[in-house]
Amino acid sequence: MEKNSKIYVAGHRGMVGSAIVRELERQGYTNIITRTHAELELKNQAAVELFFWAEKPEYVFLAAAKVGGIAANQTALADFMYDNMILEMNVIHAAWKNGVKKLEFLGSSCIYPRMAPQPMPESCLLTSELEKTNEAYALAKISGLKYCEFLNRQYGTDYISVMPTNLYGPNDNYHPEHSHVLPALIRRFHEAKEADAPYVTCWGDGSPLREFLYVDDLAELCVFLMNNYSGNETVNAGTGKELTIKELTGLVAKVIGYSGEIRWDETRPNGTPRKLLDVSKAAKLGWTYKTELEDGIRLAYEDFLNNPMRAER
Repeated sequence: MEKNSKIYVAGHRGMVGSAIVRELERQGYTNIITRTHAELELKNQAAVELFFWAEKPEYVFLAAAKVGGIAANQTALADFMYDNMILEMNVIHAAWKNGVKKLEFLGSSCIYPRMAPQPMPESCLLTSELEKTNEAYALAKISGLKYCEFLNRQYGTDYISVMPTNLYGPNDNYHPEHSHVLPALIRRFHEAKEADAPYVTCWGDGSPLREFLYVDDLAELCVFLMNNYSGNETVNAGTGKELTIKELTGLVAKVIGYSGEIRWDETRPNGTPRKLLDVSKAAKLGWTYKTELEDGIRLAYEDFLNNPMRAER
């Protein structure tokens, strides 16, 4: 990409999209196009095609998505599949029709099988069944990844995909029911501290292993890959490090300063037992993460405290 290339970031108000915009601006890119949801409904095919025809972006970062944690994924299966599949297909197809030079599709590590080898290499995609608690979202993301691959194979496009591990950081969603595990814990422990609550109850038994990547580190990788990678196979984005959910809750409580008891509701689902990405491919390309988890949680908590929408999101 040239510094004045026309770059469209879809989903620029979300956690990932806003981080990509920050990184592009940090690196001196000057021609970044964005549209709010009110300005452009990505589920409306005609509106998306009109936007691409009128604006003619040269590069596209597709970070827009309907996202949520276990509860949201389980209660809105059809919505998660339809909304994600429609919006990503609209954007990718319109990009192809309008001659976009390069597109980067953002997925999720939940695309990999529930019992995938650990750490999970990019090559294990579609080798066995998915985790049921987020199957609808995973199928939608796999479809977007595969559509990019098939356009490359059929039409010679240069569309790539990135599969991040669990993300956190500025502009995260802190909604009490619809957020992912780390922002949900930040909110829960903050509110418990404010209320001087004697204990906090967390889902499952705390045994699942998870990996977490600070979103600004992901954004740096996204821009790096747009400039340095082409290929049909996706690229994993993670730290290569993991900890149990029980260890994570202890770390969040420590950062927030909550000293009460942590209890576990084992009637609630744990989700996938382990989800560690093999990040050797990104490392060979020349990228590695920068932000350690405890430092990142501190930055995320600062964002939470300064986020006026946290109570509504």
